[in-house]
Amino acid sequence: MIISALKERNDSEKRVAIVPDVAKKLVNDGHKVLIEAGAGEQSFFSDASYIESGAEISNLDEIISKTDLLLVIELPSKDILSKVKNDLNLIGLLNPFDNQDSFEYFKNKSISAFSMELVPRITRAQSMDVLSSQANLSGYRAVISATALYSKSMAMMMTAAGTVAPAKVFVMGVGVAGLQAIATAKRLGAVVSATDVRRAAAEQCESLGASFIMVDDENDAEDESGYAKEMSDEYKEKQRKLISEHVKQQDIIICSALIPGKQAPILLDDAAVKSMKPGSIIIDMAVERGGNCTLSKSGEMVDIGGVSIVGDISLINGISPDASNLFSKNLYAFLDILIDKETKNLVLDDEIIKDAAIAINGELTERFKN
Repeated sequence: MIISALKERNDSEKRVAIVPDVAKKLVNDGHKVLIEAGAGEQSFFSDASYIESGAEISNLDEIISKTDLLLVIELPSKDILSKVKNDLNLIGLLNPFDNQDSFEYFKNKSISAFSMELVPRITRAQSMDVLSSQANLSGYRAVISATALYSKSMAMMMTAAGTVAPAKVFVMGVGVAGLQAIATAKRLGAVVSATDVRRAAAEQCESLGASFIMVDDENDAEDESGYAKEMSDEYKEKQRKLISEHVKQQDIIICSALIPGKQAPILLDDAAVKSMKPGSIIIDMAVERGGNCTLSKSGEMVDIGGVSIVGDISLINGISPDASNLFSKNLYAFLDILIDKETKNLVLDDEIIKDAAIAINGELTERFKN
């Protein structure tokens, strides 16, 4: 089987779907690996390193005309999809709920498409969990970015001239990214607090040394997959009042609250931002889904009364070598159950594969037919 990776076309995307170490594993498994020239350069993987791993360097036209299985970070452009060979197998972060206008290409080209966002959260699939591996790094990077912008010390310092107070960091949304943000801020010496609608998050936060605040409510805000559910308007109003008092004392806020398949919940309104101290920093990690802050702008940093609000859509690309390594390993684990080791045919009856599938041989799976 010919397995390939392209150079990502999104200008802000620095990751690559196959790194040299994984290319070597694929070659050892009996596959031919094609890498588009320069695909790994922005993550510091040279073409020479791929050649040393046993892969071949090629161009776009050759790859899309020959490859059997294409590994990507993001869904390729419609122009590329229109030119790929029939019966292509496509795997990556395909964002199927927002890219349904590309489904016609799956049908026309008999593409089998698998989206890594859809991999179920079960123990056996942990090694394939792209969302967690990338969110972990993003949470770390969010705090590092905030620290670089913050004009004071993160840690408490005691000197002969006096004591420097530690920064106060507030993490909103305690998923994988939020937990890593808490851990990173604590390591840097900050006083950390956090909030989430899920009661289960309290113990996780406290185990990392953060204080936890939440609305006193008896309803369970966690769905079967462990994600947060959308809350009632009454709950949101209670949450707004609770948060509005807390944020006045914060120096850095990391927003990472998301609800699968929906717009990000608004947690910081205009009034809350304007109540913060000049010099404070807000990193809105949810900005691609509308943002947790009403004043965030995607891909921009804005200043509101001395408060810097960063709508960073490319945090993960600030740590792209590590992100590429983990992403590529996640994909390799997925391929390990997708491809039969003897026949090299696809094995489609595994529950993980079924959940991740958008289309098989061009036919949409049930959840995407409507």
